[in-house]
Amino acid sequence: MFVKKLLVMNSEGCFFSQLFHAGAKRISLLSALFLLLFLILAHAAPAEPLLYGIDRLEASGFHELAGLKVGLITNVAGVSRTGEPNYTLMLRNGVRLKFIMAPEHGFSADIDAGKKVSPSIVHDFLPVFSLYGTSKKPDIRQLKTIDMLVYDLQDIGSRCFTYISTMKNAMQACEEAGIPFMVLDRPNPIIPLAPAGFMLAPGYESFVGAVDIPFIHSMTVGEIAMLLKERFYKKLDLKVITMSGYNRARFADEYPGFLFISPSPNIRSVDTAIVYPATVLLEATTVSEGRGTDAPFLQFGAPFINAGELADALKAYSLPGVVFDVVSFQPLSGKFIGERCQGVKLSITERKTFSPFKTAAAILLVLQRLYPDGIALDKGHIFFDRLAGSSLFREMIKKQIPLDDIMAESRRQIDLFNRTAPAKLLYH
Repeated sequence: MFVKKLLVMNSEGCFFSQLFHAGAKRISLLSALFLLLFLILAHAAPAEPLLYGIDRLEASGFHELAGLKVGLITNVAGVSRTGEPNYTLMLRNGVRLKFIMAPEHGFSADIDAGKKVSPSIVHDFLPVFSLYGTSKKPDIRQLKTIDMLVYDLQDIGSRCFTYISTMKNAMQACEEAGIPFMVLDRPNPIIPLAPAGFMLAPGYESFVGAVDIPFIHSMTVGEIAMLLKERFYKKLDLKVITMSGYNRARFADEYPGFLFISPSPNIRSVDTAIVYPATVLLEATTVSEGRGTDAPFLQFGAPFINAGELADALKAYSLPGVVFDVVSFQPLSGKFIGERCQGVKLSITERKTFSPFKTAAAILLVLQRLYPDGIALDKGHIFFDRLAGSSLFREMIKKQIPLDDIMAESRRQIDLFNRTAPAKLLYH
């Protein structure tokens, strides 16, 4: 009897054990389902919106500018995330805005590169002084009439784009005038692209190369301002109003609701900003970089070029993230006005693998090999070297140094920059 009871108990124990394990499996399955649901909802939840420096300043009620007489360096691309111009936003919130200063291309960003900008007036009463006229540096006497100078310009990620040169000049002027300088940070539209190109060598400083950072610098203007203060303007009272919701892995037009406003006449999209470092050096040659066409910097050519021959030579490099198509165009301005140019058009197939500087080097190597007399690389050598940062790149192109060796030299210079003068990054 005892053995029989024991057997029954053991049988019951096994039964309850089986029930327990079955329940545990159900609980485990439910937990997994809840976890999966949580992850789906978390992924579907809207990301933190991208707020520019001007948006965060507005969110604070412009507290940082309260009671101050303010000057503003900007142009039409200086808008909030909703598209409102920064200066009207300031005026609407009671900021004592005394004047605007405009960079190259003018306040309306419609004046051709290199042409002087004249003073003007916006909003019926607000004077706009030129920082690309008789002087490229703010007038110290004007700065002494205000309490703070604010900088809010859209950069495009390349050293030769002159808005960071304007910022450098303004920082120097503010230090001399003894007033604070505020930078309202904005997205670098091509920031996921790794730093590349040659550094600015001593003696090659110019307005198209005023800051010793990589040709493709992968920094925001706020980060560049911090670097400049540490190097040159230690006495300057610098304030950087950072962005929120920003990270270095996204191109600017990948943010929901991002509004691209051309910061200059020929930078009309983020794709153009991405390709710009690959073709801008052609400005210093006889080859048209596409100005005066519907695709500036996205295509290039000249009457002396055989488009098919050029395209085939470029395709032989198997460059990542880009394809070259034969094109024919007739510029309405710039080089070869009214003449039929043959060349190629660049189309980006994968942004994050595309290397603008590698593409630039390949383009120049091919043009120099096929049309050495036509492109006249030495004729514009002063401008070319200033754009490139030194004479080394031009010399390597002329000698037909292999593309991999040119890229190795670029990496060596970037590595040296990172070791000796690392940038203080504000975003991850």
